[in-house]
Amino acid sequence: MEKTRKSIPLLLALIPFLIMIVAMTFVIIVFKGDPHIPILLGAVAAGVIAWLHGYSWKELEGYIYKGITKVLPAVVILFMVGLIISAWIGGGIVTTMIYYGLKIITPSFFLAAMLIICAGVTVMIGSSWSTIGTIGVAGMGIGISMGLPPAMIVGAIVSGAFFGDKMSPLSDTTILASGIAGSTLSQHIKHMLYTTVPAFVIALVVYIIMGVKFAGMP
Repeated sequence: MEKTRKSIPLLLALIPFLIMIVAMTFVIIVFKGDPHIPILLGAVAAGVIAWLHGYSWKELEGYIYKGITKVLPAVVILFMVGLIISAWIGGGIVTTMIYYGLKIITPSFFLAAMLIICAGVTVMIGSSWSTIGTIGVAGMGIGISMGLPPAMIVGAIVSGAFFGDKMSPLSDTTILASGIAGSTLSQHIKHMLYTTVPAFVIALVVYIIMGVKFAGMP
């Protein structure tokens, strides 16, 4: 006899998420392991709860396939990230950027420049990892050579890369988030502008102020 499908209460639907978080925290902190098993435990818990509420395995399988198709663009982009980083490093592009960066960018504007450059590059290529692994590596070399604190350099690089990653229509996370939410890509980016742009402007002002103390450095 087929079960009657029932709606799943919100608190019950949160159980798989809580199981995954607790298991992931325990595995990573205590055993120094990978998050794969905790994620699988969360998926199993979600499947059991759905089955108890009347969902058949065929329906769950359909949802799984649907989720995989939405993730595939992100998987392809991640493959391309490794290729871009290897090509840029092997081709001497990163080394060239370090050489000319030391000649062009002044220490007082370096942090703000890295924020803007990383944001612009990531918007164009859609991958924060690629930007951090290429522009970021070059930026670290330039900034450390100028005598700037590594923590400040990393902050500017990551802030710019993550801003561009959120705003890029080529970004895997942006495509994935809009697909799962059932929104169009343009609508998703438009609504993120209300929070990401003010954050970017604040970060830019902060890095400009922080860069003043490095004025006059060789």
